[in-house]
Order: sequence, then C-alpha cells, then structure tokens
Amino acid sequence: MAEQLQAREPSPSVLLLPLPLQGPINAFLKLAHLLSLCSENLKITFVNAEFVHRRLPDLPSRFPGIRFCDFPDGISDDEPRPPAKFCGMVAMFEAEVISALPKFMESPTSVTCLIVDGVLTAVGKKAQELGIPVVYFSTLGPCCIWASCFFVPKLVDSGQIPISKGKDLKESVSNIPGTETTTLRWCDLPSICRTDDLTHPYVQLVLRECRDLPNAQGHILNTFDDLEQPLLTELRSLCPNLYTIGPIHLHSRTKQQPEAEQLVSSNSLWEEDRSCIAWLDDQPSKSVIFVSFGSIVSLTIDQVLEFSFGLVNSGIRFLWVRRPGSIVGVEDGCEESSLQVPAEILKATQERGFIVKWAPQEEVLAHSAIGGFLTHSGWNSTLESIVEGVPMLCWPNGIDQLVISRFVGDVWKIGIDMKDVCDRVVIENQVRDLMEGHREAVSQRANRLSKLAAQAVREEGSSWQALHRLIEDIKFMRLSCRQ
Repeated sequence: MAEQLQAREPSPSVLLLPLPLQGPINAFLKLAHLLSLCSENLKITFVNAEFVHRRLPDLPSRFPGIRFCDFPDGISDDEPRPPAKFCGMVAMFEAEVISALPKFMESPTSVTCLIVDGVLTAVGKKAQELGIPVVYFSTLGPCCIWASCFFVPKLVDSGQIPISKGKDLKESVSNIPGTETTTLRWCDLPSICRTDDLTHPYVQLVLRECRDLPNAQGHILNTFDDLEQPLLTELRSLCPNLYTIGPIHLHSRTKQQPEAEQLVSSNSLWEEDRSCIAWLDDQPSKSVIFVSFGSIVSLTIDQVLEFSFGLVNSGIRFLWVRRPGSIVGVEDGCEESSLQVPAEILKATQERGFIVKWAPQEEVLAHSAIGGFLTHSGWNSTLESIVEGVPMLCWPNGIDQLVISRFVGDVWKIGIDMKDVCDRVVIENQVRDLMEGHREAVSQRANRLSKLAAQAVREEGSSWQALHRLIEDIKFMRLSCRQ
C-alpha cells in the first residue's frame, strides 16, 4: 500500500518564473542555483523570455540540474526595453505562460509549486485556480513592498493619490506602522504615488500587485533579518509565511566551489568590460567612486553633463558605467559628438576617470579600490553594496528606489539620499562628503551590516534556515492552495 501511495504522489517539482529584466533574472537564477545545490530530489524548471534565452545561451550548461524553457514577451531581441514598453511586455509574457500552465501540470514535469515574480500576479492567480501552490519572489526592496502593500492602496482609496498639486513632498506621511524610528516623506513613497493618472496601465499593474501579493502561500524576500526586522514584523501580519533568504547573491556564492564562482555568477544580459578591473588595480585603496544607474534608467544629455561636471570637479577618481542606449536621444557610438563635453572635462576624465559600457558589478564593488557607490538604489545593487560594506550616494529614479534611498540614508545611515536633485554643484559636494567628509562613520556602519549579512547566510544563520525551510515546505507539500 505504501508503494502505491508513493507512486501516486507527484515528485516535488518547482517552476521559477522571473520578470524578464536583468535584476529579477539574476536574482531568480541565484535562487535556482541554491535550490539545485541544496536539494537533489527537487525538479526545477526555469522559464525565460526568448530574448534572455538568446543572450544567455550557456545557461543549460552552467546549470545542468535545471530545465530551461522560454516564451515570447512581445519585444524583438534587438529592440530596447524602456519603461514605456513595460506593461505590454508583462501582459504578453503573462498570457503566454498562463496558456501553458496546464501543460506544466502534465508528466513528466508535473509542477507542484510555482515561484513567480511578484509583478506577475495574474500568473499566480491562474496557478492557484489550477491547484498549484504559489510563492511570490518579490525582487524589489522589502521596504517598498511593505509601503506598497500597506499604504498605497489605502492612499488611493482615500483620495490622497494623486497627490494634490502644490503639496510639499518633503512633508512627512503620518500613521504608518513600522516607521516609529523612521520618518517617510511623500517624496520617499513608491514612484506610482506621484502619478497624475490612476488609469495608466502601469499604475493599474502596480495596484494589482499591491492587492494580490498577500494571497499567495508564501513570500520569498531577498533580505536578511538583521537588516529589516521591524518591517518584517509588520509584513508578517499581512503575509505570515515569509522566507528571508538573502542576500541571495552572497548566499549563492557560499554554496559553490571557488573555481566555479565566476561561471555561476555571470548572468549579465550585456557583455561585461573587464578592462575596468585592470584600471582599478592601479588605483589606491578606497579612492574610487563607482557610478552605475542599473539596467533600465536612462539619462538625458543634460543629466549626463551635470554628473560629468560634478564627478570631475569633486576631484575623486571614478568608474562610470554608461550602458548602450542609456542616454535619451543619443545613438550608440555617438556620445562624444552629441554630449559636447568641454575639453577640460574630457581631459580630467582621462586623468582620473574610466567609462565602460557594462561592468562585472559584484566584482567591482568587492575591489579594494572602491570607496563609494553612486547608485540608482535598485535593490540588487543596494544589497551588493551592503555585502561589500561600500557606502552609497543614492540617486533614485523610480519604482522601489525612492523608498530604498531613504532607508540607506535615514534608517541604516550607510549613505546619502540625493533624490530629486541633478545639479553639478550638489553632486560635487555629495561625492566629496561620501568619500572624504563622513567616510569613516558611514564606512563603520556599512562594515557592520556587511558582517551581519555574512552571518545570515552561514550554516544555521537566519537566511540559511529560511532557505532550508522553503525547500522542506516544497518537498513535503506543506504549501497548499486556499480554496
């Protein structure tokens, strides 16, 4: 009888579905790697967008224990993926995956659990209708998830969003549980709070996510308990089953053999220019500020010029990532003629700066020459900086970044929040302040968090325990759909 029951019971099989953007893909691949290393009997299927599959064709060879499949996202491989195309991409990708979900329940795949990006809640709802337990992996900053789930819908329902014209965005937002030791201002809330049009497809997409996230069987967060304990307590009142398994890139790194580290960690959709590492090797310790605004943010020509002047005038050495297509209105290969940078700025850049199209960011942040990070405050970048103990100068652009930058500057006090400012004089002064003025105090706090992150992913650490609880829950079918 026991043998017959075992034959009827499906083998544990998990389907991973990331949002087809650089940050989520990287985080999901690190999660897939962790699951494959920590559980021999767990079948893993990873769903990619077709363009990701074409840009990372070596994934099956690098992750031999994982099955990969792909679907179209409605954008051809050679087209850029600006924010304006985001909603259409999500809708197309969700529709393709939803239509295929019944097939994933058939043998030999027979998916028993779905781990899906928190943005793709339509897929999550359909999976639950089919009886597949759902765990959301929200790759945004938990501080933004907390603000979004608790307060954005309430602010919309109460008519406080759209924000009234003339309102001082530096004014504090009151009555927010979990912020007893922190003051959030209106300018710190998730970027949809600044909308003028609640009917915009992106706003509706985010509101859907805010309202649907609590309905899953579990939630994976890329963070560690010692970083965000008060907020995690609040989140558990809404989403009781949290798995805080981060920092996921550090967790993944601790599980692999040293010789395999570069092979597993390189999940970039752009070719990395490793000449910057040789340049860093020639710079003094803690003398360089690393400048990168991530895989989505685009700058205007005026903004690029303000940063150019500010960085050069600060007198600090800098390594600046300017990915192809990241400057509005400038074609690839035409930057020099389009920007019209003065000769003295070009000369100073050649003397103490280095510009690349894309860089191996984790390796750069770990380099001894790096003393600070001028960042857009994306959550992956923020965690990578925390892990290496690198203080941050935050210039957030949107999404979760506005909340994260406030926490970096005001809660964790490991950097400076420079949101809503793009002025060469301010940039110059803030770069100097980060790298020289308050360097010692900020670095001490950053190094403390770095040590706590390392402790979390060690054996029996809080993130180690959460990961193994997730695996056990999947393997022994402890997750069940709410009917």
